[in-house]
Amino acid sequence: MELKIGTNIILESISSDVKDRLRAKIVEQKNNILYIDYPTNIQTNKTSFLLEGGQYRVSFVDEAKNAFAFKTEVLGRIKNNIPMIMLALPANDQFIRIQRREYVRVATPVDIAVEYNQQNYQYVAEDISAGGLAINIPRIVPFKENDELQLIIVLPFSNSNEGVKYVHTSARVIRIIEKDQRMLATLQFTNTDDVDRQYIVRFCFERQLQIRKKETSF
Repeated sequence: MELKIGTNIILESISSDVKDRLRAKIVEQKNNILYIDYPTNIQTNKTSFLLEGGQYRVSFVDEAKNAFAFKTEVLGRIKNNIPMIMLALPANDQFIRIQRREYVRVATPVDIAVEYNQQNYQYVAEDISAGGLAINIPRIVPFKENDELQLIIVLPFSNSNEGVKYVHTSARVIRIIEKDQRMLATLQFTNTDDVDRQYIVRFCFERQLQIRKKETSF
C-alpha cells in the first residue's frame, strides 16, 4: 500500500505497558520500509525516541478519509536531511480498514481541551458522536472554518469499570454558527483510531440510555 508523504500517523505501543500515544508524519516510503520524523507525545507535546525492535500499532486516515491501522516494528534510525525512524511496512492484507459510519449525536456536556497554534483552550461540548462534536465557543475564537485542531476529550463514564477516558484526536472545523443566541463550532474528527472511537461509541450509548431512563421516569 502506498502511503502519501506528509500523512499524519498515530502510534501506540503494543510491546510495553506504557500506552502513550504518539503523533508523527510520513517522510518517505521505500519498498517495505516507512520513514517517519521523530514522533511527538500527544499529551506532553515532547519528542519521543523509539527503541529498535519496539512493536507499535499505527493508525492513519488517507486522502479519501478512509481510516486504516496496521502493526509495525521499529527497524532503526537514520539521518538524511532530517533524523528519521524506520518502520516495517506490512503487506497490503495486513492493513485493517476501520469502519467509519454515521453515528448518532448525543446532546451531553463534555470537557474539551483544544490545542491550536501551540496554544491551549478549554471548551465544553454541546453534543458528541463518534464522527465529531459541537463545542460552545465565545464570539471571538482563534480558529476558523477548515482549520485543524488537536483535541483531548474527557469522557466520564458512569460505569466504575470504565472510569474516565481521555481521547486524543485531531479535528477539522466544519462550521461556526449561532444557535439560540449562542455560538457553536462543529468539528469533524480526522484522525481517531478505532480504540478511541469505540470509547466514544460506548460513552454515547451510555448517555443515550441515561436520557431514555429519565424520559420514561416522568
